[in-house]
Amino acid sequence: MTSEPTGVDTDLTEYVLRLGDDALVLCQRLCGLVTRAPTIEEDLALANIALDLLGHARTLLAYSGTLDGTGRGEDELAYHRTERQFRSALLMELEPGDFAVTIARQLVYAHYSRLMWTALEKSSDDTLAAFGARAAREVEYHQMHADQWTVRLGRGTAESRRRMQAGLDLVWPYAAELFEPDALVDRLDAEGTAVAPARLREEWEREVAAVLDDARLTLPKPTWQATGGRDGLHTEAFAPLLAEFRSVRLQYPGGTW
Repeated sequence: MTSEPTGVDTDLTEYVLRLGDDALVLCQRLCGLVTRAPTIEEDLALANIALDLLGHARTLLAYSGTLDGTGRGEDELAYHRTERQFRSALLMELEPGDFAVTIARQLVYAHYSRLMWTALEKSSDDTLAAFGARAAREVEYHQMHADQWTVRLGRGTAESRRRMQAGLDLVWPYAAELFEPDALVDRLDAEGTAVAPARLREEWEREVAAVLDDARLTLPKPTWQATGGRDGLHTEAFAPLLAEFRSVRLQYPGGTW
């Protein structure tokens, strides 16, 4: 049996790891779409969003490695954990499908993450508060990009509207996991360190519903919801994604660039 190093805040360590894993996995998904977007401008837009998320992941994973007392850096946490050790929500690993699915996921996550980072600006943890202030400004662009494309596709041709609605219907059951009740986050929320996602849900629903109304799309009403990612239980899509992400690192261990 091993014990945690003295002074380790296991709740905060796990919370920060979740945030970092969300950013890392979604970054990898978006990177896989570069050169596959409808236009060159969208290739660049998705790449820039992915770079923002990579920056978020690097900071958060490094901070988690500091918090847990192991001193593990961002690379070790990114490349040398098993699938079950990743705590990302299933939404992030969802296979992209067509462009409308990508936009639907971005709509869900960008609104959620902007609200979350804005709330974390008031965290009692100085590092999280400072990071939240930076990240909230960055994801404003992510949200604007998703909103504009949702409206564009929803108000476009009959085919673009059909695909955008289908993308929303596919993604929506995965959105619920972002707001799942969680004892760990509730403890941190009570301490003023984190923000319980349930507190963000009403505003998130109002914001997203307004975008869908403008796009003349229907708010999905799923009959099921995804769960398990926070416990390391991932979909079949995750293993190939992870293998691709770390293939070069494992082929050239210890390599420098």
